[in-house]
Amino acid sequence: MPETPPFDRSRLPAPTKRRDGTEILDLDTYAPFLVNALGGAWQRLSSADYRKRFGIGMVEWRVMAMLAIEPGITAARICQVIRMDKAAASRALADLDGKGHLEFEADESDPRKRRWRLSAKGTETHAAVLEAALGHEARMVDGVGPEEFGVFLAVLRRMLANLDPQD
Repeated sequence: MPETPPFDRSRLPAPTKRRDGTEILDLDTYAPFLVNALGGAWQRLSSADYRKRFGIGMVEWRVMAMLAIEPGITAARICQVIRMDKAAASRALADLDGKGHLEFEADESDPRKRRWRLSAKGTETHAAVLEAALGHEARMVDGVGPEEFGVFLAVLRRMLANLDPQD
């Protein structure tokens, strides 16, 4: 694991404040809190909607989205790209397969490995959930200009690379 850089007190705005002589987090400027709060709000809104309308949760949706992007991939590849633990991916694949959303074939090099893809039903469900997901994203970014959004995405990518470099 890379060495953690020292805390930079010149960072603006400061992630802490003082109260009664004690340094505490300032939740309005502490990036991990805001990222988690945004992720939690997104998860609650989207997951409830997807379960109600499509019978799948957020984890299943992430797996479906990845299979639409890269059909015919293994569970290990899904985990690598969307940064999901193997147990969650296995449960999601089993659930989606049980509901008829998936098809698989054994990997030629290792018959225990399966290469997954969306079935016709899965492709239809993916299209419907994608429409809902894009609607939720539009709600989330309402009032954010294109330039701001571009900077926001670049910053998120940089932070992700700082914590979890993939290559």
